[in-house]
Amino acid sequence: MTALPESPEKIRDFVGIGLGPFNLGLACLTEPITELDGVFLESKPDFEWHSGMFLEGAHLQTPFMSDLVTLADPTSPYSFLNYLKASGRLYSFYIRENFYPLRVEYDDYCRWAAAQLSSIRFNTTVTEVTHADGVYVVRTEGGQTYRARHLVLGTGTPPYIPEACHGLEGDFIHNSRYQQHKRELQRKKSITLVGSGQSAAEIYYDLLSEIDVHGYRLNWVTRSPRFFPLEYTKLTLEMTSPEYIDYFHALPERTRYRLQSQQKGLFKGIDGELINEIFDLLYQKNLRGPVPTRLITNSSLTTASHDNGTYVLGLRQEEQEKDYELHSEGLILATGYRYTEPEFLKPVRDRIRYDAQGNHDVARNYAIDTTGRGIFLQNAGVHTHSITSPDLGMGAYRNAYIIRELLGSEYYPVEKAIAFQEFAI
Repeated sequence: MTALPESPEKIRDFVGIGLGPFNLGLACLTEPITELDGVFLESKPDFEWHSGMFLEGAHLQTPFMSDLVTLADPTSPYSFLNYLKASGRLYSFYIRENFYPLRVEYDDYCRWAAAQLSSIRFNTTVTEVTHADGVYVVRTEGGQTYRARHLVLGTGTPPYIPEACHGLEGDFIHNSRYQQHKRELQRKKSITLVGSGQSAAEIYYDLLSEIDVHGYRLNWVTRSPRFFPLEYTKLTLEMTSPEYIDYFHALPERTRYRLQSQQKGLFKGIDGELINEIFDLLYQKNLRGPVPTRLITNSSLTTASHDNGTYVLGLRQEEQEKDYELHSEGLILATGYRYTEPEFLKPVRDRIRYDAQGNHDVARNYAIDTTGRGIFLQNAGVHTHSITSPDLGMGAYRNAYIIRELLGSEYYPVEKAIAFQEFAI
């Protein structure tokens, strides 16, 4: 929906800013709650979720129950299963016997859900948030003003460009735009992929599959010492539990940041099956002769320049402590995403809490403001809520928690203990 005229006197319970899966889930879960009056503002004309990574066969790394609503309300009309039923594909999904939705399918599901909601305003860019008389005032590019007692920030994590590539010329891309530029990349004589997570692996497999058709050289560079698989054992999955959030959040700040760097493999690793498929594809193609590809580990990108159609990448082999160069016509940065505080929050920074590292000091209830229940943050809390922050399966739990804070009472049951193991003494 496009922005509708808003009464300047109207005060809502909350304004949600940004519409990724987490705020969309909140929109679904608050739709039937008559006691809550909220609106969601999104700058894009429609819902969009990582469209540049809709590779053939690519699927979520979490099961279908990690949809927008099910783990908070299994009876919700906005569930993934209801989407399948409405789309005439429920039996096909059942026969498929695979719990993991395709990525393009999940995006279509989110669009389906968004189209049914009355609280979403697309094509609405927030320019400024101020605070006066106990109310947040949200102004938009189109001149609209929304007033609310609470904010829920769901602006997401933008693509991260390494410092070595700041100001870099040429036509390099972040992996978030891969699909749109794939054919252009494949016309180059060489392509280098930098990164080590699931997206990097999916792109490498996709380009390796067609390497003999187009004749390019393909390099995959990672600073990790190896290609780490995503740890997905069941006792490890219990770390996405209310008990672990309680435990992690209560740890000293320095301990949490240390654990954050150690736990990357728990949510940024590569699907184990995909790693095996890459090896099998390399083996298969190598039967016809050496494949023009390199998999390079332990190498950090330290410098980058572009001259006469070629990138010169300065790399450092961390274990050998040696510097070297790699030349490539094409460059893909699968370097992930990092949260940056939106510019529109500048006028209310004095109302926001920050930790010693300069990041949001996210309370256990997901609030970041000085009152402890005025501004809530979706995602961007790995340093306070560990691996549950970006996990799709914990989105419904966090939203049930936020709804309880907004209402002052529990509407959706918020689980307190589900794990078999103990995390704290």
